[in-house]
Amino acid sequence: MVKDVVCKMEVDEKTSKWKSEYKGRIYYFCTSTCKQRFDKNSEKYIKNK
Repeated sequence: MVKDVVCKMEVDEKTSKWKSEYKGRIYYFCTSTCKQRFDKNSEKYIKNK
């Protein structure tokens, strides 16, 4: 399990439908909304991890 960096929910990286790669790292999300928010402003979310 990993943490969605947008909403902080636990996400199973093996079954998550939503993921993005940023600066060589893959981030997993619980919903498409969280993925869209991350994709629009990735730096904001990785700095607040």
